[in-house]
Amino acid sequence: MRWLITGAGGMLAADVLDRAALTGDPVLALGRAELDLRDRRAVRDFVSAYRPRVVINCAGWTAVDDAESGEAEALAVNGHAVRWLAEACDLAGARLVHVSTDYVFGGDGVVPYAEDAPTGPINAYGRTKLAGEYAALEHGHYVVRSAWLYGTGGANFVRTMIRLADERPTVDVVDDQHGQPTWAADLADYLVRLARSDLSPGVYHGTSEGETTWCGFAKEIFGLLGADPDRVRPVTSEAFPRPAKRPAYSVLAHTRGEPIRHWRAALHAAWPVLMRGRRCSLA
Repeated sequence: MRWLITGAGGMLAADVLDRAALTGDPVLALGRAELDLRDRRAVRDFVSAYRPRVVINCAGWTAVDDAESGEAEALAVNGHAVRWLAEACDLAGARLVHVSTDYVFGGDGVVPYAEDAPTGPINAYGRTKLAGEYAALEHGHYVVRSAWLYGTGGANFVRTMIRLADERPTVDVVDDQHGQPTWAADLADYLVRLARSDLSPGVYHGTSEGETTWCGFAKEIFGLLGADPDRVRPVTSEAFPRPAKRPAYSVLAHTRGEPIRHWRAALHAAWPVLMRGRRCSLA
């Protein structure tokens, strides 16, 4: 089985590359410099020549707030590019596993959203990601929604909280947005398992089990640092006005596929790895 991973250089793609390599199969990871997914012909020609068995699409426009003023540009990456990739996979006989987001939901629910729950994004980023979902599903491929990703590479909430714990006596963190912190390494395992499985195409939810708020997540991080969790002060979303509105509740249910472990267990398992990354950054 030959693998192609897009979005190389990103936090998730790095973990997917590591997990896919463990299969012993040939694996190629490409960034935009090597393959611009917005170029329909380039995508078709490359996939046709390389002929992967599986393509895991980790590429995407992830700047949520910037999408509000640049929706067309975000759509080119999160929507149109997914269609070009899905078309190319069809021609090459490859299985596409496309990574999406909890932001395709409106966030007004009170129970976890099932895979087939009605979507209704409330910001431009969510709309562009939903367009990508439609493109992948129309061609009979796989969509995996995830949320609140953190890991050793790139900017993410855990790394920010670790830094702020060193810099500030107290930290104000939003306590009225509910979601599922998910370790990128766990999601990578999920994606590789799904790609190798006999499960049918469609929508899957690749988030950790359980739920919390950003404030609850931050308190857990402070506790693992040996810092007083009460230094994290709960505030409402109004304290941090942003160009893009965030869903208040974007917890995802897991009714298809094998669920990922609880977010707290995952964070504790990830902690030694995250701390090694912290020590390297301070060296």
